Amino acid sequence: MPRAGAAYNSQRAPRRADYSSQRAPRLRQCRPPGGPRRSGGGGFKSPVPAPASCRPPEATGGALRREIEELRQKELALDQEIAQLMSEGYSLEELEKHIALLHEYNDIKDAGQMLLGKLAVIRGVTTKQLYPEYDLELSD
Repeated sequence: MPRAGAAYNSQRAPRRADYSSQRAPRLRQCRPPGGPRRSGGGGFKSPVPAPASCRPPEATGGALRREIEELRQKELALDQEIAQLMSEGYSLEELEKHIALLHEYNDIKDAGQMLLGKLAVIRGVTTKQLYPEYDLELSD
């Protein structure tokens, strides 16, 4: 007498083959410049750039050298500008004082704008309509 699950077992999919003995697919490797290419067209260029690890060191090294040189030129220009400003009588302390005063001015202006906005909401008008009432210019 057959077992109750025998019919089910006979209809199951066959077992998968064991692929462990097969080689895993190879990952894309770097080719040396001018190295062997596949035949059959030769004109194809992949739209995907080669990983940075595959690029020759000269390609990235040259770009880095140019960037370093540009940064050195900018540093030199800034040093010259600083020297010119100092020769005109400007000092670092004066600059820091002006920056602190500008921060304070902006904080006060922001508080005033916030109050004007709240007042405009209470009155049901725009802040632009409140400017003439307080002798403010739109550029303020």
